[in-house]
Parts: sequence; C-alpha cells; structure tokens
Amino acid sequence: MKFSMTEHGFSGDLPFGELIVSSKDEHGFRPYQLLVASLAVCSAGVMRKILEKQRMPADDIQVEVKEVVRIDEEAGRVAKVHLHFLIKGAIDEAKMPRVMDLTRKNCSMVRSVEGSIEVVETFELV
Repeated sequence: MKFSMTEHGFSGDLPFGELIVSSKDEHGFRPYQLLVASLAVCSAGVMRKILEKQRMPADDIQVEVKEVVRIDEEAGRVAKVHLHFLIKGAIDEAKMPRVMDLTRKNCSMVRSVEGSIEVVETFELV
C-alpha cells in the first residue's frame, strides 16, 4: 500500500480503486472516518461469521454509528465509538449476548484500539 501527496491530502492506489484521504470533508475521506468504518465493518463481518457458525445466518446486518466522541484538546483523538447493529433474520435473541462477546473478542480492529478507544456495541433484531 502506498499513498502519495495531493493538493488537498493523500491518494492511495489500492487493489479495488483509489482512496482519497484529506483533513477536509469536501476533498476525501477523513482519517477518523476510515478508523470508525474499519471498526464497524470488521465487527459486522465477524458477527456475520459467528451467526453463520451458530446456524443463525443473518439476512442482513447494518451498522449505525450512533456516536463518535473526539477530544479536541488531544488533536481530535477518537475517544469513543458507539456501534449499533441492526440484524435481520431468524436470530435467537437469547444467544445474542454470547454473539456480541465473541464479535468483540474476534474483531482485529476493535482489539487493536483496546485501552485507547471505548467501543460500545449494541444490537437490535429487526
């Protein structure tokens, strides 16, 4: 992976296309948005696999980012992210606490920020 400087940020030529990153919304993805997206999508992907292994495949999983807390006094550091999973399918709600626990334990992105970013995960069966 390689990123090159542009007029408004940086551009990366990745296997699935160009990724433009900038500190300004109008010129590309902001770094914190990519961090939050990584947490959300990694968690949802792990959850999907866990539900499949438990013979409760989801018809759909959506992740709403309910809250992102940044600390301006610390260079805009991300301190907290609240991920809310909307899960559709024949899911046994009684098994969801274990699914949530396994999701947290097996998501590499969430594990990577342990101790520095509070990640809150909630769910809703729809």
